[in-house]
Amino acid sequence: MSPAVWKAVGALALVLLGAGSAWQLQDWRYGAQLAEQGRLHTETLNQLAIVGAAAQKTDQDKRLALEQRLSASEQTYYKELSDAQTNQARLRDRLATSDLRLSVLLDATDSASGCSVPAGTGAGGVVHGGARARLDPAHAQRIVSITDHGDQGLIALRACQSYVKNVLFIR
Repeated sequence: MSPAVWKAVGALALVLLGAGSAWQLQDWRYGAQLAEQGRLHTETLNQLAIVGAAAQKTDQDKRLALEQRLSASEQTYYKELSDAQTNQARLRDRLATSDLRLSVLLDATDSASGCSVPAGTGAGGVVHGGARARLDPAHAQRIVSITDHGDQGLIALRACQSYVKNVLFIR
């Protein structure tokens, strides 16, 4: 082989060695950059997981507090409803046994009513004030039933308002 070929082979070998070295240096440099980028990405994911777990715990705590408030509100509602029903039942029983009588105050100045109820009470009466008329027990029962429905409606309204207040204002 001629010396020019050897020079060409030597030059080619140097070029290949230089290219291989450059390739290796680039590999090391990019490898280090990719490793650093991977580490930062892992740290970011870990931080996001920690923040997500904390947010989930906060939401669970809020939900538990809301459930406890709603449970307390529901217990209060059922106690009020039960007490009102018990009171209404006692009132109905007292009306049925004539232990209690309902009466209404009459307007003594109303001449158009045509009612001839005396204006005053007797000396032995315990009713103070103007003239009163005793209601028929059946009518009294209906009045008590109407007030019972009204009481139940008011209790249910308060329960609904409490529920809405607890659900909407959970902050």
